[in-house]
This record gives sequence, C-alpha cells and structure tokens, in this order.
Amino acid sequence: MLSNMVRGMVFLASVAALAGCVDHANGPMLTPVNTLDPPLNPPGIAHNICVADGNVMYNEARKQYEARAQMSRYATDPANEEAQARAAARRQYVTCISSQGYRAVYDQ
Repeated sequence: MLSNMVRGMVFLASVAALAGCVDHANGPMLTPVNTLDPPLNPPGIAHNICVADGNVMYNEARKQYEARAQMSRYATDPANEEAQARAAARRQYVTCISSQGYRAVYDQ
C-alpha cells in the first residue's frame, strides 16, 4: 500500500516538473470574452483542442492545394502552398478559440 502511494507521489512530482518545461511564451494569451458567461473549457484545454483543429485544417489545406494544382495542371508553388495552409490553420484556430469563449491576444 505504501509502495503504491510513493509511486503515485513520484509520478505526480515528475508530471509537475515536466509541466514547467513547456514553453508558453510563443502562444497567445487567452482572455475570456464575457465575464458573465464563463468560457466552455479552461484556457489550457481550449488551446490544446484548437491547436489540434488547426493542425487538421493545415493538412487539409495542403491536400486541397495539391488537388487544385493537379486539376489545373500548373506546377505547385511550395511557398504559396505553405502560406495558404498556415492561413487556413490560423483561421481555424481563431474560430475554434472564439467558439470556446476566448479571444486570442498575441504579443507582437
């Protein structure tokens, strides 16, 4: 019994130590839109959900760019493809984060 408790404490301590290693300096600061109506999820969870949505949109935008290039028989422009995919991912992230009840504020 004591062995399981010690293992649990060691696990929690290691999770807490590793959580401090995550770099949050490059991510946006999420501010709630309405103080009377609380956001759907806590900021960390909402950010992770919306980053996943943005990643899916990034991959989908790249696939669609390739499909349009094949249909039009023009050579693909990697820089343009990347710019369009990043823009689609950012739009998806902003849309998702606003549906969670937050506004993303970026340091620039």
